[in-house]
Amino acid sequence: MKRGLDILLSLAALVALAPVLAVVALLVRAKLGRPVLFSQARPGLRGRLFTLWKFRTMSDARDTHGRPRADAERLTEFGRTLRATSLDELPELWNVLRGDMSLVGPRPLLEEYLPRYSREEARRHDVRPGLSGWAQVNGRNATTWEERLRLDVWYVDHRSLWLDLRIIARTLAVAFRREGINAPGADTMPEFRPPAEPGGRKNIRQRGKSAGRPSS
Repeated sequence: MKRGLDILLSLAALVALAPVLAVVALLVRAKLGRPVLFSQARPGLRGRLFTLWKFRTMSDARDTHGRPRADAERLTEFGRTLRATSLDELPELWNVLRGDMSLVGPRPLLEEYLPRYSREEARRHDVRPGLSGWAQVNGRNATTWEERLRLDVWYVDHRSLWLDLRIIARTLAVAFRREGINAPGADTMPEFRPPAEPGGRKNIRQRGKSAGRPSS
């Protein structure tokens, strides 16, 4: 039922929002140039990697050595607006339709975070990642990493159709009010760096790699 709802709603949203997607794509092309879309490998269900798609929000600014500048320096005012309104996330509806993601689930984080999760935190990959999730409607990026991951695991243990519908409704309200867009005092979410735990951060890297990278 959940997968059927994902297909139905993501397809309907892609059709209904096609004019919005086209306008945003043209604005990104005019203000930031090519490419219009940002793509990156992210861990999905059971740690399998997939290609996530978003509208680009950062410039290609580089330092004197040709290296990309810090995220905060490359994030433009236009990019901030896209993030504040969540318009940059709209291409992920294609990921939902493909089955890489769900409308609701823990947000797909960076691949390099895989070996940093505790065994309990890694349970966030027991379900498909989501366009929105329980953590996103309970603080979004304004929460600590510890709280955010705890909320992700809570969703895994309590997921239901009713909870998904509740999260979708609250997501619309949070996006409208532009709540929790950034971590306090930062333009982007700080990197996840948990305290060292002797012997407690193994198996997760192997889990992600052994699952393989699907073609995208």
